[in-house]
Amino acid sequence: MHLGQRLGRLWQWLGGRDRDYAALRRACRSAIVMPGMFALGDNVLRSPDVATFGAFGAFAMLLLVDFSGPMTQRLQAQVSLAVVGAVFICAGTAASASPWLAAGSMAVVGFCVLFSGVVSSTLATASTALLLAFILPVSLQAPVSAIPQRLAGWGLAAVAGLVAIAVLWPAPAREPLRPAAAAACEALAGRLRAEVAFVLGGCDPAFAADREAAVAMAQDADDALRRTFLATPYRPGGLRTSARAVTRLVAEVGWLSLIIKKSGQLPASARLSRPACSVKLAAAGVLERGAELLKLTGGSDEELKRAMSWLDEALTELENHAAAELPGGAGLDGDGDTHKVLVSALDPSFRAQEAGYAVRLIGRTIALTAAAERRSWLQRMLGRRPAGVAGTLSAAESRAAAHVQPHSVWLRNSIRGAAGLGVAVLVARLTGVQHAFWVVLGTLSVLRSNALSTGQDALRALAGTVVGLLIGAGILAAIGTNPTALWILLPFAVLLAGVAPAAISFTAGQAAFTLTLVILFNLVSPAGWVVGLLRLEDITLGCAVSIVVGLMFWPRGAGAALRQALADAYTDSAAYLASAVQYGILRCTSQGARPGLPDTQASRADAADRRLDDAFRAYLAEHGPKPSPLAEVTRLVTGVSALRLAAGAVLDLWRCDPGEPAADRSEARGEILQSLTRVRGWYDDLAASLTDGQQADDPLGYDQAADDRLIRAVRRDLDSGDDEAAATAVRIVWTGDHLDATRRLQETIAPAAHATARQSASSLAAARVRWSSHGRPTT
Repeated sequence: MHLGQRLGRLWQWLGGRDRDYAALRRACRSAIVMPGMFALGDNVLRSPDVATFGAFGAFAMLLLVDFSGPMTQRLQAQVSLAVVGAVFICAGTAASASPWLAAGSMAVVGFCVLFSGVVSSTLATASTALLLAFILPVSLQAPVSAIPQRLAGWGLAAVAGLVAIAVLWPAPAREPLRPAAAAACEALAGRLRAEVAFVLGGCDPAFAADREAAVAMAQDADDALRRTFLATPYRPGGLRTSARAVTRLVAEVGWLSLIIKKSGQLPASARLSRPACSVKLAAAGVLERGAELLKLTGGSDEELKRAMSWLDEALTELENHAAAELPGGAGLDGDGDTHKVLVSALDPSFRAQEAGYAVRLIGRTIALTAAAERRSWLQRMLGRRPAGVAGTLSAAESRAAAHVQPHSVWLRNSIRGAAGLGVAVLVARLTGVQHAFWVVLGTLSVLRSNALSTGQDALRALAGTVVGLLIGAGILAAIGTNPTALWILLPFAVLLAGVAPAAISFTAGQAAFTLTLVILFNLVSPAGWVVGLLRLEDITLGCAVSIVVGLMFWPRGAGAALRQALADAYTDSAAYLASAVQYGILRCTSQGARPGLPDTQASRADAADRRLDDAFRAYLAEHGPKPSPLAEVTRLVTGVSALRLAAGAVLDLWRCDPGEPAADRSEARGEILQSLTRVRGWYDDLAASLTDGQQADDPLGYDQAADDRLIRAVRRDLDSGDDEAAATAVRIVWTGDHLDATRRLQETIAPAAHATARQSASSLAAARVRWSSHGRPTT
């Protein structure tokens, strides 16, 4: 095989393991800049502090972080990282005077850095680099007079890093959610058009093949969007308005996909509704214009607004004529068959209204994204934002507040990480090891969200360190400590240390990093392979700290926290749904003051959904087998978004209703509230089963008698000839349909809930056994 073919195969293999060659890109930059900074500090400026902080500064800012987005935003993020890192270097150097002060400050800074990642994926991406900027100075004791030289090294690395990011193999703008969301919108638009063609064609088999192809394409696109969203260990999307808006699309597109799937399952006996078809075609137009806008940055949304205007007109037409399309007029009898016919006649219009609301949400979100991107630099600096969007500060406050509660996985991980780093600094300083920061870095690199993952990574780190030590010893045995040879090998070692974790394994990365340190410190003070032994000693100490802390702080990890987060999310989302339904029903049936919008319940549901998302990501990232099949857990997580968005759909349905408090609709109100009680009770019981290990109830069955009673309760309004009264009656029926949609959702999530409840029961049983084995009473 020719050399070119071998290199080509190697390139393909690397591309399969390193997506977009991101790790290779970072490693190449580091292999150039890091040795250069070390050489400048050690050989030119003759300052160990400049050399150390320059080399590790380049390592932190080029290898440990990789910001996404346009180049301007990436450079801005790098500058911010450099500035905050400089502050940390000053604070860390000042705190290094006392071991206890160093440990305490490390714990505080560690918690702040780790917890701040909850408000922005940019901060989460930079957390390791920021921590290194504090770990290095606080671990290496020095007087305050050393700060200028340390800052000089960090500053040189920052400047070189900015140049490297902009010039050396610049990465393309990466916003993976946008193209995936655009593809999903296009595919769903195609499915809507295919559904309409099939229905208007009289369900002719000639249209069936196109319909099935569109169904498969839409499902694949929705699955791809979900996979992209869950591909990172933290929720994608920073504090930028456009990033926050794009993140919303995932839940909205997923809900629309579920709605369209249900609308395609209407029975063949369902009546043809041309206004419903018009709504679906207008919705398809909004999705297509929205997809086009997502492919641009800061494009004009005039076409999207025009399409949304057509959708609003189609929805208004649908609501105004829903009652007029009912069969038989005012003289229908009140028997059960008539009620079935009426419900069946309203079903296509409800499905279209439900889909239209979801598409309108998507259109608004995309329009907000484009409006945020069209802002000038000055408008961004002044904090100008599109109407209806929370400011950066308020968004950060709400995100942080959502996690200030005991069951938050992010809060637990932040506390665990802060404790581990603080203890590591204290142990390293009190034991007087030669390279204290290696102990802390070892703790940082292996501490995970549960004790099992921490122990496994500790073993991998130790194994990698031993392999790196052996390779380094072999190299030194062959070439000695010749500076020229070591300088030649250093860039290749850095390159391997950057690529190995992504292309090979965590263990290989530890081995390559150990080799890099052996070469680096033999350039400073030739000591041979003894440097590797010191590295092994420090890593062992750091791993021991991680294991102890992992056993002390929530050792079971994200499994139990995920079940609690699911329970909280279903409870809060069901409460939001109940408030939304009560808002609508009481609005048109009460004679007193009209109820206000359930903003508090909506905020609680949003916060619970965010905690759930973070708990689910932590669960996915943990090593070892998952007690429950991942597909079932994913269905439970997705069900929360569907329940929460259904509540928003009910609110949207009633916002435009003028309300007739004087009308007697007490019977209809009673039927809706009775159905609400049944549905909410099921979800509350589901939430309890997820944490107490009890078997979840089977899904609620369809209540034909309740539907008949509801139709009887609104027949007077439907037959009155009063357009406003008839429209209100239709909204009451559609509210019942929204509740029925959340009932049908139970059929999807109940099997997953049963499996998760069994897992919870086994976990509780194991906990009781452990409790009993320690001589404590079982309860």
